[in-house]
Amino acid sequence: ISTIYQDAELVDSLTVSDNVYLGDELTGRLPFVVDSKKQTKKVNEIIETLKMHLPTGVLVEELSASQKQMLQIVKALYRDAKVLIMDEPTSSLGMDETKALMKIVRNLRDRGIGIVYISHYLEEIFEIGDRVTVLKDGRSMGSFSIEDITVEEIIRKMVGRDASLFYRRKKVDIGDVALEVKNITSRGVVENVTFSVRKGEVFGIGGLVGSGRSELVNILFGADRADEGEIFLNGKKLKIKSPQDAVKHGIALITEDRKKLAMLGGRDIVENTALVHSENFKGFLLDRKEEEKLTDDIVNKLSVAAQDKSQKIEELSGGNQQKVIIGRWLIDDSDVYIFDEPTKGVDIGAREQIYELIIELAERGKCIIMISSDMPELLSMSDRIGVMRNGRLVDIVQNKDIEEEDMIKRFIGV
Repeated sequence: ISTIYQDAELVDSLTVSDNVYLGDELTGRLPFVVDSKKQTKKVNEIIETLKMHLPTGVLVEELSASQKQMLQIVKALYRDAKVLIMDEPTSSLGMDETKALMKIVRNLRDRGIGIVYISHYLEEIFEIGDRVTVLKDGRSMGSFSIEDITVEEIIRKMVGRDASLFYRRKKVDIGDVALEVKNITSRGVVENVTFSVRKGEVFGIGGLVGSGRSELVNILFGADRADEGEIFLNGKKLKIKSPQDAVKHGIALITEDRKKLAMLGGRDIVENTALVHSENFKGFLLDRKEEEKLTDDIVNKLSVAAQDKSQKIEELSGGNQQKVIIGRWLIDDSDVYIFDEPTKGVDIGAREQIYELIIELAERGKCIIMISSDMPELLSMSDRIGVMRNGRLVDIVQNKDIEEEDMIKRFIGV
């Protein structure tokens, strides 16, 4: 049994053939010398049987997303896999790349290899699947033959849930337009995205994995560059070429991947709080006393459960880590707060505290952009919801009595 993960587990600095044989290298006459020619020949044989187009001599870092998926398949077949588990294999692929992968999957099926294909894209399930199992909140809602079920029936099974999971937020008076995003384009990532956010408004952004949600906000924050487009805040055109520019203009981003992109591992709560506050550095040194005062305020306001503020941030629970990360942005009193999956990996108690904090920011007239894969969260917290699909903002929905089933249909495009 082999698994192909959504994020390819490959070594970028090695060639295609070296990745296939990693840990099981072929040697020649000398036992400690890798026989690269023999490895490349055998890898090419597998590639030819699958009718792939995959150069074996190039470094993995030079491959496209679809080629990396193909390489993972080659690795699995080299290990004589009888069952292949594919986790959201097309989430980062374009239409043509997806078609090519579908062809390969059918080829594998015809060769007698069992495929477990995990996907939010229901059209793919119906294109290549024989049976489908619907999971909701970690539970199986049943297994069905593809011939015996429709897309609508699957969606109904996906969304049926206890209404108590929806957070009942209080309404906030919404003011004038403050943030305007016009025709943001990054070729191959997002295309011609336009929307506005009013003071006190929570503008939700939803869509399937790979729809371009996080990529869009990374552009707004200056972490990625746009090829075209304009951003205005309170009528002023902003030049954002880096996260430093975004922070200077009053834009804060609570990123999706806190461990990789927001936490300073091995450092304490105080130092993690100080990351975005350059005014508390004297030269290259942190003004520890001043930052400790600010940290005390955050710990008390957000009820961060820690032994003390000198505790390493990785020793905290996921919810308390998130509170520290959100808290660091409250110090500067930004105008725009972007929350990318704000309650991911967070317990129920911390989740509600984060919701209350978001509403408090809205009451203070801040612009809130919230990306979430949690449908009850998206529906209960947002005033309007932008629907992302294939890198485009295809719809903006007024959140008035809209059903979860309808939103999923919009995400899928059915």
